[in-house]
Amino acid sequence: MSTPVAASGSVWIQTGPIQRQFPRLEGDVRADFAVIGGGIVGITTALLLREAGASVALLEAGQLARGVTGHTTAKVSSQHGMIYSQLRKRFGRDAARTYGQVNESALEWIAERVQRDAIDCDFRRQSSYAYVTSPSQRSQAEDEAQAAGEAGLPAWLVQTTPLPYGIESAVRFDDQAEFHVRKYLLALVDGLAEDDGCQIFEHTRAVQVDSADSVVRTPGGRVRAGRIVVATHYPFLDRSLAFARVHPQRSYAIVCRIAGAPPEGMFISADSPTRSVRAVPVDGEELLLVGGEGHKTGTGGDTQQRYRRLEEFAREHWDVRSVDYSWSAQDNSTVDGLPYVGKLTPRSDRVLMATGFAKWGMTGGTAAAHLLGDLLLERENASAALFDPNRLNLRASAGELVKENVQVGLRFVGDRVTKRGSRPIEDLRPGEGDIVRVGGEIVAGYRDDLGELSAVSPTCTHLGCRVNWNTAERSWDCPCHGSRFSPAGDVLQGPAVHRLERKPLA
Repeated sequence: MSTPVAASGSVWIQTGPIQRQFPRLEGDVRADFAVIGGGIVGITTALLLREAGASVALLEAGQLARGVTGHTTAKVSSQHGMIYSQLRKRFGRDAARTYGQVNESALEWIAERVQRDAIDCDFRRQSSYAYVTSPSQRSQAEDEAQAAGEAGLPAWLVQTTPLPYGIESAVRFDDQAEFHVRKYLLALVDGLAEDDGCQIFEHTRAVQVDSADSVVRTPGGRVRAGRIVVATHYPFLDRSLAFARVHPQRSYAIVCRIAGAPPEGMFISADSPTRSVRAVPVDGEELLLVGGEGHKTGTGGDTQQRYRRLEEFAREHWDVRSVDYSWSAQDNSTVDGLPYVGKLTPRSDRVLMATGFAKWGMTGGTAAAHLLGDLLLERENASAALFDPNRLNLRASAGELVKENVQVGLRFVGDRVTKRGSRPIEDLRPGEGDIVRVGGEIVAGYRDDLGELSAVSPTCTHLGCRVNWNTAERSWDCPCHGSRFSPAGDVLQGPAVHRLERKPLA
């Protein structure tokens, strides 16, 4: 039995095209609009603004399309689990219809773009299924089919699927799609790179945004722009209070080589733990993707076990010959279930944000880019109020808001009164990280595979929570707001923008 013990890499990154390189920002530049974040939201927003005739500066802290967007399941669908019955209950039928329409429109825009630009990205139409396996959950599927139908979506209640195991009931959406997300996005980037009106910078982390003067500050320079978009997956600007209204979750995926063909379609369970399934074409062969095992960032326990459980599930239902790719991803959900897209704060229209796609960023992020483009270009958009980051809907969000922030408070206090940090750093085994002691100081310690020790501060540079070790990814993860750091303390994921302080070993 082949069991992955760490993320070997995203299938999209490992099999994507050779990526052109872009410079780090050095000095000052000007543009009509600055877009921070080089994932599907940022790239699509930059493209739409540039095609409207505006000049754009696109900034990415790492490399384009290698962050959250490069670690998706790459389903292009308006079926986001069983969300429409929830939206109808929380916000009403009109809101559910609007949500469905903007995501269907995003799907069709992607399809048209692929065809228009002849983008070779394995785009293909598929039916999508959200299913339940227990008779007690049948009413959930029935309610979802009804709500999705009322929202004008191509939804059907069915009793069977192409999966090799039985289900109780499922909601099927017809004419959805899947693709290779990096092949798609890098084709869009190639177009932008040939355009003198778009300046692209990689390895350029935004560390401050001055909304009064519309300036983005980075370690190497500044961007002066008329308006600014923060599309960094999790907004790093605390004045938005997103950290109190958005909670990050990690999830996992493996891609297997199996005997025979994977089932035709895209699938996601409404059961717990979630299982997400689709086929992935690689070098003329159809491989099987299995995803799931979601948990709040920084609280997943031994995360290697997450991969093992996915492999066990795959082997239970298919003849698995090998596990060729494995990776984890991070995404954010808002307290009321709808993304935040619009003005960062009620009092400033110079800085806009987009976050909270709850693992459905292919259509959700594309729809957000269109809304951002309309807002920036001062065009009417009927969905703006629904996704406004400054909306207040106590009925839909109060319970989750209190729950999430109570947990953060308990974590902040609890980590300081536990006995973590009693081990000396010398006790760490190769490949192990833990909260340990160096002399009389508590540190985040790590011993690499060659036996070398390193230590950094255990305190997240965002708002001061204590980080936890992620065994599978070998990273320091913050359980409060989802910031992640390398063993050496470098920022892997925000909202933190500053590294963990290095600590001496003696």
